[in-house]
Amino acid sequence: MSSLDGAPDAPQTAGREARVSRTADRETWLAQASAAAFARRAKLENFPVASRVLSPMLRADLGGVYAVARLVDEAGDAAPGDRLALLDDLDVEIDRLAEGESRFPAFGMLVPAVRERGLDPSPFHGLVQANRLDQSVSRYETFEDLRGYCRLSADPVGRLVLDLFGLLTPERVRLSDQICTALQIAEHLQDVGEDFAAGRIYLPQESLARFEVAEATIGALADSLTATVVTAAERARVSGLLVAEARRARGLMRAGAPLVGLVPGRMRVAIAGFVGGGQAALDAVVSAGSSAVTTTPRARPTRLLRHLVTALVTGGRR
Repeated sequence: MSSLDGAPDAPQTAGREARVSRTADRETWLAQASAAAFARRAKLENFPVASRVLSPMLRADLGGVYAVARLVDEAGDAAPGDRLALLDDLDVEIDRLAEGESRFPAFGMLVPAVRERGLDPSPFHGLVQANRLDQSVSRYETFEDLRGYCRLSADPVGRLVLDLFGLLTPERVRLSDQICTALQIAEHLQDVGEDFAAGRIYLPQESLARFEVAEATIGALADSLTATVVTAAERARVSGLLVAEARRARGLMRAGAPLVGLVPGRMRVAIAGFVGGGQAALDAVVSAGSSAVTTTPRARPTRLLRHLVTALVTGGRR
């Protein structure tokens, strides 16, 4: 049939309507998820010390970083439908934010920082790329492979924080990257069971092999109903694996901790809080042993305080 009959246009029109519908669905999800991230921003659960010692302006900016990071993670972990398309939409929003514009509450929190204080939001693109990887990559062969992922999923947050503080220099970025990678690994070690349930393992495959830990053992421990069938020998191997990975994360944390001595005033306390929180989280993982897979080990406030004070007194150097 010729196009003059109009028949060939029908499926094309239907296709356009379907695409618009899918786009509208993503827009709706983004608006709702952004509002939820905005509402949770005050908790600043990843930055407990910073949320208490910084100025209201910096707390608001940090809340914006937290909200956007949460939104990106939600898009990669929990959004229905085409997550890759949704992540593409978020890249567009980050570019729009770089122009000082925003359509969603989570991004809107950072508009003043971009317009008035020159914040560069481009590191958020790294978080988007990490979540793209999560759609197709569920295992990492080596520790260096995992570090490469953390360079996308964690290090950009530290760079954004330094930018907000007006402290963005190559040396500080180098140290911040090591702290942020260590914090991400600590979070992975706290969330082994949760990640397994989502189909992912952020423990290097080479480490699983070295400690003779089967993925089936991780799966059994991740389910409280089957955790009791895991033998004492298997639990010991899992504990050894977690302790070894925690040790590597501590090495990165110690390497980056001198950043504490390179920042002034309240910001120094905030950075020491990041270091102290990470060290306390690693303490909790080590103390929990194989039970860290069954339940999420949480850092003790007394441990956090001890590590924070140590970082402040020593300037991060030991």
